[in-house]
Amino acid sequence: MTEKKTAKDWFMEGYRYDSTGTNIDRAISAYKKSIKLDNKFTDAYVNLGFAYLQKEDYDNALKCFTRVVELEPNNPEAYNNLGYIYEKMERFGSAKQMYEKALTINPQDVEAIINLAQIAELQGDYLGAAEQYRKAIEVNPYAVNPRFCLALLHDSQDMFDEAIDQYKKVLKIDPNHIKALFQLANIYTQQGDYEDAIALFKKVLELEPNHAEAWNNLGSIYEEMGNYNDATSAYKIALSLNPYHEQANFNLAHLDYIRDSAKPYGRDEKLKKEEIIRRLHFILSINPKNKKAQQLLQKVEGKVD
Repeated sequence: MTEKKTAKDWFMEGYRYDSTGTNIDRAISAYKKSIKLDNKFTDAYVNLGFAYLQKEDYDNALKCFTRVVELEPNNPEAYNNLGYIYEKMERFGSAKQMYEKALTINPQDVEAIINLAQIAELQGDYLGAAEQYRKAIEVNPYAVNPRFCLALLHDSQDMFDEAIDQYKKVLKIDPNHIKALFQLANIYTQQGDYEDAIALFKKVLELEPNHAEAWNNLGSIYEEMGNYNDATSAYKIALSLNPYHEQANFNLAHLDYIRDSAKPYGRDEKLKKEEIIRRLHFILSINPKNKKAQQLLQKVEGKVD
């Protein structure tokens, strides 16, 4: 006779499907069977909630995390999870209440403070968001996430000196923080500090060679410096990693147009022109509203001077 599965058995089956990403629906089914056998199995409710979240089924995720709060009313993580679901549902007031509840349980909960900051950002309260990020930094000066979020906030407001300062502090704690390296490189590029920007993009690519955006941005710097061969190589690598990269496709087409325009017209130039036109049509198939591609296509086809 086959032994019946326990709540834990069903939970582990769900976890296997869940952790491997092989079948989220089977994971949900297994977690539900686990809960049916033990309606106080907190971990099953948590995992089921996140499984629903993957499917963007926020109503059922909300039910799961509400149940977790009922079972563990003194667990700040339960309120953070419930707040996150409200946030995804754009019920920002309810989300804020949950994060504040987490802080009443644990005033040192950095995650809850960051969550409150992000709610403030979503509501356009940038000063309030910055204040919350600074509170999180005060609680844990060595935490990378609040510093990086504060840097991004400054960056989004064009407060570049403040953003640079925070990105550097992130990198002092974690020298291999790819996103901080990338964002800092972008600021240096905007400021015309190409040498430092190139060094940072190269660092990003040492850590993540398949970073298509870094290859594209590196190519843009080389192009700006007049180093067209390296620029072309960088754009082509970006496109080998992501053939649908809209900006890299445009950058390569534009650079080919510049180089082709400087040469006497001949068979090779005609072939290059056809290649540029194909690439621009491809860009417009991805994004018909790309005005730069539209304008360049008109120039290449000779419709405007």
